[in-house]
Amino acid sequence: MVASPPSASYRALAHHSDNAVLRHLLVVGGTLTEWADLSDDAWLELIDDLGVLCSESAVRWLTLRPYEVGETVPGVGNEVARREIQVAGCQVIVDASADGRQRFADAMARLDSNTEVNEAAVAAMLYEPADSEPDLVVILGPSTQLPPSLVWELAYAELAFMPVAWADLHSDVIAAAFDEFAVRRRRFGGLDDE
Repeated sequence: MVASPPSASYRALAHHSDNAVLRHLLVVGGTLTEWADLSDDAWLELIDDLGVLCSESAVRWLTLRPYEVGETVPGVGNEVARREIQVAGCQVIVDASADGRQRFADAMARLDSNTEVNEAAVAAMLYEPADSEPDLVVILGPSTQLPPSLVWELAYAELAFMPVAWADLHSDVIAAAFDEFAVRRRRFGGLDDE
């Protein structure tokens, strides 16, 4: 599948240095069962498709995470627990941890006892090797509920809900989310002035 080019509005956004630039994209969708159903070739095609689009759009980090655990799948922990793949200029992180509370607890446990516990230290542990929190979280599913894999991300990230099944995820879906992001005014947790 050929990556869909970003729209003119997003391309213009990608070349500005203001706070609306998208550096880290988090896509949340599917269950671990659906993830395990993808063949290695399908995974590589999806990662390449999304990674190329992100790279062309100046997105440095792309993290893929399941919406929810779903059924327990034998071997899924070994096969897709965590992968890091460089695609052009984008580092793709495939992270199978669907429980945001557990991921948060694990990050806290990895903090060195000499490290001051603050927002920056926790964020660094949660998103390593990415060097920033997600700017945009694309949720494949309804806007009536949030996935349990999101705990920390909800404070400052922009959310885009896309009514697309995991099996139908491709670069056109992400390009549409980029276009939506391009017209937003980021508030980073603050309120509108109006």
